Amino acid sequence: MLYRISLILLTLTCLFCFSVSSYAQEANIQENNNPVILYSGTPKKYEIGGIKVEGVKNYEDYVLIGLSGLSVGQVITVPGDDITSAVKRYWRHGLFSDVQILAEKIVDNKIYLKILLTQRPRIADIRYHGVKKSEREDLEAKLGLVKGSQITPNLIDRAKILIKKHFDEKGFKNAEVTIIERDLADNKEQVDVDVMIDKKEKVKVHQITIDGNTVLTDKKLKRVMKKTNEKNKLVNIFRSKKFIEEKYEEDKQLIIDKYNELGYRDAQIVVDSVTPYDDRTVDVYMRIEEGDKYYLRNVTWVGNTVFPADMLDEQFRMKRGDVYNQKLMNERLSGDEDAIGNNYYNRGYVFYNLDPVEVNIDGDSIDLEMRIQEGPQASINKVRINGNDRLYENVVRRELRTRPGDLFSKEALERSYREIAQMGHFNPENIQPDVQPDMTNGTVDINWNLESKANDQVEFSAGWGQTGVIGKLSLKFTNFSMANLFNKSDNYRGFLPQGDGQTLTISGQTNGSYYQSYSVSFFDPWFGGKRPNSFSVSAFYSIQTDISSNYYNSAYMDNYYNYLYGMNNYYGGSYGNNYESFYDPDKSIQMYGASIGWGKRLRWPDDYFTLTAELSYQRFILKDWSYLYIKLNNGEYMSTGNCNNLSLGFTLARNSTDNPIFPRRGSEFSASVQLTPPYSLFSNKDYSTYGKDDYDEAASMFNWIEYHKWKFKAKTYTALTGASKCPVIMTRAEFGLLGHYNKYKKSPFETFYMGGDGMTGYSTSYASETIALRGYENGALTPYGSEGYAYVRLGAELRYPLMLENSTSIYALGFVEGGNAWTEVGKFNPFSLKRSAGVGVRIFLPMIGMMGIDWAYGFDKINGSSQYGGSQFHFILGQEF
Repeated sequence: MLYRISLILLTLTCLFCFSVSSYAQEANIQENNNPVILYSGTPKKYEIGGIKVEGVKNYEDYVLIGLSGLSVGQVITVPGDDITSAVKRYWRHGLFSDVQILAEKIVDNKIYLKILLTQRPRIADIRYHGVKKSEREDLEAKLGLVKGSQITPNLIDRAKILIKKHFDEKGFKNAEVTIIERDLADNKEQVDVDVMIDKKEKVKVHQITIDGNTVLTDKKLKRVMKKTNEKNKLVNIFRSKKFIEEKYEEDKQLIIDKYNELGYRDAQIVVDSVTPYDDRTVDVYMRIEEGDKYYLRNVTWVGNTVFPADMLDEQFRMKRGDVYNQKLMNERLSGDEDAIGNNYYNRGYVFYNLDPVEVNIDGDSIDLEMRIQEGPQASINKVRINGNDRLYENVVRRELRTRPGDLFSKEALERSYREIAQMGHFNPENIQPDVQPDMTNGTVDINWNLESKANDQVEFSAGWGQTGVIGKLSLKFTNFSMANLFNKSDNYRGFLPQGDGQTLTISGQTNGSYYQSYSVSFFDPWFGGKRPNSFSVSAFYSIQTDISSNYYNSAYMDNYYNYLYGMNNYYGGSYGNNYESFYDPDKSIQMYGASIGWGKRLRWPDDYFTLTAELSYQRFILKDWSYLYIKLNNGEYMSTGNCNNLSLGFTLARNSTDNPIFPRRGSEFSASVQLTPPYSLFSNKDYSTYGKDDYDEAASMFNWIEYHKWKFKAKTYTALTGASKCPVIMTRAEFGLLGHYNKYKKSPFETFYMGGDGMTGYSTSYASETIALRGYENGALTPYGSEGYAYVRLGAELRYPLMLENSTSIYALGFVEGGNAWTEVGKFNPFSLKRSAGVGVRIFLPMIGMMGIDWAYGFDKINGSSQYGGSQFHFILGQEF
């Protein structure tokens, strides 16, 4: 008997001493010092005298020892749980395929440990099979399988789950995923990973069966569901037919919400199931218990001291006898539509809470008790601005309506968001006000988390005109600092000082000898830095010359003759198109001018309004220039002389849009008038016959031009859903009138040049204001000799955002519009419009600005022509219509 017991104990000792399982504790028997650990004996306590780690190359020893939870000097029990727990810790990390902890030696009461680890291999290469390139890129971003990382069981399991979820969301409910590791013959520490994906077919809904419904028909309930729809039904042709579990759960809730909206508060789906119909489709079944319809009887307000009950009843918009509409109630008591809560939040009651309680249900009637906890008014404690690395902080803070010491206001918070977005220096999609209430102190901290974006713009463009290639270079610096122009410091970026949010624009346009134009402008939105009063100043100079008459008398006519008689060298006659040979500096128009403006943000009717005034002067020097069509009383057209334009303009505008690049809500309105002195009223001259027999006298009547110009523009933006990425409807209406003080002295300048893309060209910009009307050629509604003295433009666009990022914003649009222009104000008729429709796309790049292309079709004939506007492409650069 004693022999058998000894044999069993000896066997158990050997098994425990030399086991390599994850929970074993081992003693390494040395030749000179062989520690013997008897698991059948009494456990002993030892102090760890040292720890060695072997088997892993890519980690420091102290890191690996730290993973074990063991440390030198620690007292452990052997045998005991300390070593077992250390082994478990290594396994939990998943980085090792084998773990052993050995007792290297025992000296007195100290034990010296050796940890032997076998590291899992790293990924050498990853190959995806069964998916497209775009799908592979999406998976790579989600999975976290990266070359060089260690492959672990947890990593593989996680990848399988994420892949199946990814394809399940796309309707591939039966997708199968296999991940295979292949050892490398020349490197035992690395493996290749093959991700084998069989998406199968998309799983769609074959049939939806609904039982128990009497109030709402099957057809209505199926229309309530947004993402779970039967295939092969004409009514669902534009709806998703894929079956996605997550979307199905959302659709079930939509059904309950619909019943709640109709007063059926007890409605519930008591049974539902999803069963395969075949490999590609499933059948959906649900049974509904509708319950009874309820009505609202009494609404009692409890705890309100700030606002009276009758005012709260009015805001609640649900009264006695109404259907108990839980959807409307939730909208009125939560979210953006929380009319009652917003009243409290705007008065500083951040800790306000409202709990609607059904205190009595009597038959089909429900009594509501609205329990309000108002709490104390909270003032703003600290306002922090994070992420701003472009502007001086005071430039951002001056736009905020949330200042330390003020009572908290949700309205002020939303307005501050808009003002920061309108600055253009931060990504409006990522402006995040973080409100942190502190109930103990009755205060609120607000952290503005911003994402800076480049806002300066460089425009380089080239086009083709009558005299060859026209190049344009424009530099727009939107964060200029005039105060530091001569104070070189760290705020310089490149060659200009920045930080004050001022705008400096420098541009030039030329095609060599024939045309040159230069301009510079400066704008400060907070002139003086204390109040939102704007200041602007600008200046320009341009000169345009003509082609000599020799070109038209010889080369042009020669080419034209050849063209008429079918010869093929219309563009390559004896003189060709070598315009430089016919440069005539004696035929030119020179223009220069300057303007100075001042603006003020108003407080009434609200502080979205601004009033601006601008004084401008322009001088036109004509030298044998015959393109203005200024008809004089002597029957000739003015070609030589000087014209001066001194005017004072006033603009009243209101802008409440929420985003400068892609507005979703708000509106833009502006009404302006531009006036010159009424010179004809002071001169006592009869301009009906003035200069009838004298060219110089006739031309002198336009030395100082006179007019009064009236314009009105309006745009509205309406988001069709509450999501950040949603379609938006933009509507517009605008008109302009150019009047005169004397009908015989109508201004030849400041007329309206209407049609096309609305982008100014050098041949017309000196005389007219360009007005876009897509679907027609540039200026088609106001050709030379028929300048526009009145115009109207109406339109609507449906816009959908494709990308709204810091670096790029892209949206598509479809539009309808109509407009027209008239040669006399008296002929103005807003119901006589030239119509068009089309589609387009816009791309906003921070360094370039707005770009885009539109295709439009004009439906109407113009100027007595037999041809319609027809199909037209329009390009946009640096501006929006």
